[in-house]
Amino acid sequence: MHTYIHAMEIASCYLEGNADAVEFCPHDPFLHIFAAATYTLHEKGESESHRAGTISLFSCSPLSTDSGDDASDTGLQLLHREETPGIFDIKWSPAGEGSGSACQPLLALADADGFLSIRELQADVANGNKGISLKEICNEKVSSSMCLYVDWRQSGDSLSVSLSDGSVSLISFTESELKVSQSWVAHKFEAWTTNFDIFNPHLLYSGSDDCCFCCWDTRQNPSLPVFRNSKSHTMGVCCISQSTSNPNMLLTGSYDESLRVWDIRSSSKPLTEKSICLGGGVWRIKPHPYISDIVIAACMHNGFSVVKVGGEREEVLVLERYEKHGSLAYGVDWMKGENARNDSIVASCSFYDRLLRVWKPQCLGKS
Repeated sequence: MHTYIHAMEIASCYLEGNADAVEFCPHDPFLHIFAAATYTLHEKGESESHRAGTISLFSCSPLSTDSGDDASDTGLQLLHREETPGIFDIKWSPAGEGSGSACQPLLALADADGFLSIRELQADVANGNKGISLKEICNEKVSSSMCLYVDWRQSGDSLSVSLSDGSVSLISFTESELKVSQSWVAHKFEAWTTNFDIFNPHLLYSGSDDCCFCCWDTRQNPSLPVFRNSKSHTMGVCCISQSTSNPNMLLTGSYDESLRVWDIRSSSKPLTEKSICLGGGVWRIKPHPYISDIVIAACMHNGFSVVKVGGEREEVLVLERYEKHGSLAYGVDWMKGENARNDSIVASCSFYDRLLRVWKPQCLGKS
């Protein structure tokens, strides 16, 4: 196994709170913009606490295409920041054919007060990065429990939210209005993740602290289980991710430190094809937007790993580890767009040290 450890550093800064989520905007012409979220618990005595957060927008854009100096090509600029309740997860509305996306990009926020809110990116394209901000267009109290994860259906007309009481909720989104359409108890403990199937949008996956990895048919109300796997993960299931190019491949990450690759051709009984131990709880997995068999994983106590998940007969390999964060590796994402197609760029954040970094993996070279 070849592991490269000398990623190219681009920029870094500290956030206002404990950093837990990073998401690049997938909408042109805002591909250089990413959002970063924080969640900070403030204790107010033995019986009272306050969960505070922030949402920030940054620009990570090439300053000169002719400089020839990769390290100085890209700058990091804070565009917008506002205080919020503690945020566990954020997601931009889907882009591309069939997304039904609005004129402006939308950002969904799942917070510790049990609310899901939608913010619209406000921008004057003619003025570049000037005047860019987020405007709340709606919010909905989903539960008295904490909202831990949010995902958009590819059509952009509904979202899923997983909750700290083990429930999963489906929320419709029409004409700037959110409405809970159904909710059910999916797990015994915290439901850390819930994800729509990209290719079969009526299917919804969920993972939980109860070690279960499940699939649900949302055409029924309440949704019916397609499968419930309780034997493969030895600790809680933290994240689920789907290959954007292979409808038969699904990835799961767990506190048991393993990234697992699943064959889901049999939707009622998925098969574990292969797995790899990444040396830390696998909190997030993000597929590369242009290289079909590459993902990046946030591995909590063991930094970030660029992983080749390969084809049917290929083993799973760690190509590069990034260890410049001094705390829990939580948030990570790839930049999209033509600049990223030519040169892979990653934004990552870590929790207790509140650190945000932008960097280029060296194992991929020119995409």
